[in-house]
Amino acid sequence: MTASGIVRRIAVGLCVAMAVASFFSAARGATSQQAGMSLETVLKQLDAQAADFQSLSADLERTKVTVVVNDKSTESGRILVRRDDKMRIEVVKPDARTILRNGDDFYIYNPKIHRVEEYNIGKKKSVVDQFLLLGFGTSGSSLKESYTIALQGEETIDNRKVLLLELLPKTDEVRKQLSKIRLWLDESSWLPVQQQFYETGSGDYFIIHYRNMVRNARIPDTEFKPKWPHGTTRVQPQG
Repeated sequence: MTASGIVRRIAVGLCVAMAVASFFSAARGATSQQAGMSLETVLKQLDAQAADFQSLSADLERTKVTVVVNDKSTESGRILVRRDDKMRIEVVKPDARTILRNGDDFYIYNPKIHRVEEYNIGKKKSVVDQFLLLGFGTSGSSLKESYTIALQGEETIDNRKVLLLELLPKTDEVRKQLSKIRLWLDESSWLPVQQQFYETGSGDYFIIHYRNMVRNARIPDTEFKPKWPHGTTRVQPQG
């Protein structure tokens, strides 16, 4: 499997987020008439909130849309994130799956076939983080390093006022995977209520919707230990 394939496998299978590292390089000067905020104000708010972010727990729903055949598939579960490069996603429906990150080690566990895929993302960390951590404690300054940003305005999701940002990747490596990202930020917490990722070439996209978010929840280290049932097959794709 090529390095590009591994990044795509992680980003899409993970949903990334199902979910920032070397980000944006230029910001559009769009303003939101509804919210009365400039893009610069939003980025400064993200800078301030990022300093306080430690962790997050939330329910999530990921919907993948295949445009050509007009097909939709949805899975749901729960996500735990800590700022020290730890993340756990438990997919519950329709098929159980565990996605785990502990530092540079990354795992995708499928209980149905008793198999876990193991990756080391050290060399691709900056790219992978853009999928996994987008909006979770992301500072405005880090976003400006890798994306061209446009502030699209204010909307309402789940009875919450949110600001919509449109992000265009600046690096070739990210553009090979994603052509555009849309990010809806809760104005009260500055956490993502929803993310939409457009895959390059196909026009397909997936939407991740977060509910019941708890900021700075206490999440023990045990949640991020790679412990699998006896008899689990370990696979380490090379590339």
